[in-house]
Amino acid sequence: MKSIFFSSSTTFRSFLPLHSSSLPLDSPSSVSIKPRQAPCPVKVRASLEPSPNLMASVDISVSPRVSAVKPSKTMAITDQATALVQAGVPIIRLAAGEPDFDTPSVIAEAGINAIREGYTRYTPNAGTLELRKAICHKLEEENGLNYKPNEILVSNGAKQCIVQVVHAVCSPGDEVIIPAPFWVSYPEMARLADAKPIIIPTDISDNFLLKPESLAAKVNEKTRLLILCSPSNPTGSVYHKELLEEIADIVRKHPRLLVLSDEIYEHIIYPPAKHTSFASLPGMFERTFTVNGFSKAFAMTGWRLGYLAGPEHFVAACGKIQSQFTSGASSISQKAGLAALGMGYAGGEVVSNMVKAFQERRDFLVKSFKELDGVKISEPQGAFYLFIDFSSYYGTEVEGFGVINNSESLCSFLLDKAQVALVPGDAFGDDKCVRISYAASLSTLKDAVKNIKEALLILRRPLPV
Repeated sequence: MKSIFFSSSTTFRSFLPLHSSSLPLDSPSSVSIKPRQAPCPVKVRASLEPSPNLMASVDISVSPRVSAVKPSKTMAITDQATALVQAGVPIIRLAAGEPDFDTPSVIAEAGINAIREGYTRYTPNAGTLELRKAICHKLEEENGLNYKPNEILVSNGAKQCIVQVVHAVCSPGDEVIIPAPFWVSYPEMARLADAKPIIIPTDISDNFLLKPESLAAKVNEKTRLLILCSPSNPTGSVYHKELLEEIADIVRKHPRLLVLSDEIYEHIIYPPAKHTSFASLPGMFERTFTVNGFSKAFAMTGWRLGYLAGPEHFVAACGKIQSQFTSGASSISQKAGLAALGMGYAGGEVVSNMVKAFQERRDFLVKSFKELDGVKISEPQGAFYLFIDFSSYYGTEVEGFGVINNSESLCSFLLDKAQVALVPGDAFGDDKCVRISYAASLSTLKDAVKNIKEALLILRRPLPV
């Protein structure tokens, strides 16, 4: 097996290809410019490098709030793995949260027809009326939520919806409660809004679900927003209705506390688990932002289409931000989204078949990793991630590599020795674990498991004391 070594401190940039140029970087060029009133050509020497004096006069600092934001480790590792593949290294990429299925043909055809029919102009900032009506119908039929079109905002992906909610409701100094493990972007979104992320750890023995008493202990007069994600990225955990009702009882006691319910993985759920929208609980409709989209269930990641449902005045505030930020979503994508919602309840048979494939992959991974001593697993009930506790391997040493002392060094080791790209759990707020995306074919996953098991045999696990 071809191998490439790098340490956990290796920068991602070092693996990226250099950009080429038609001009050599070590020699300037001469160009002729003919001024409008000049009697003859004037030779101007154009340097590709700014002069030292010019560089010294430029303030290259960036905003402190941007400096405080961490880059997405998921995207960085995905880019790193892609660069290695392009360099000829056979990396198995299980880092990105992107379905391996093609966009269903009925959706793709709707997008193609939109182009052919000239539906290529700006749409209303909040989204087309026909799509917002279709979203309202979906939310009523599938989630028991009664929204009007002016309570819906269509955006360039669910991620944009979440950013706009945080900016619309949080003031500097406000606190945003985020259960860990969390999606990597939540804390950084809070920081960008000058709010403070308050992380509440959860435990694998509780299936990584937030305990109501832990929430109650953290809520205070500064708490503005609670972010819940069910089914969860990165754990695949699903909040059952009874637990959500206990959380709602706590929320109800605090007038300033709002809830953002990230339901992007709603349709990727495995029986007997059932999805409950937080806004459907008594008294929570006026407090909840329901965020959803088309990327995951409909395999439409590149179409960049998501939506927000919530109280009209809050949605209008988010729309105001969007109007000055990106304006409305792609007209073509909105036509495709309309076709997706027309496929039937929960996406119909096409989505159901994708979910069955995800469940088969989940079952294979859970069974395979349970065979390893010292590994802890919470079986996912939804989404397409397995968040595994490999911490029993920490403290071991590999000749020529060093000590495996955290999730990042373990992922670096597995990328080097197993040639499998995974995401370290510290990116999600739990350094004991590693996230595996099973949005890949079963044959690919079988190869990955084989490689990982062989690599782990190299580790000298310390004897229990």
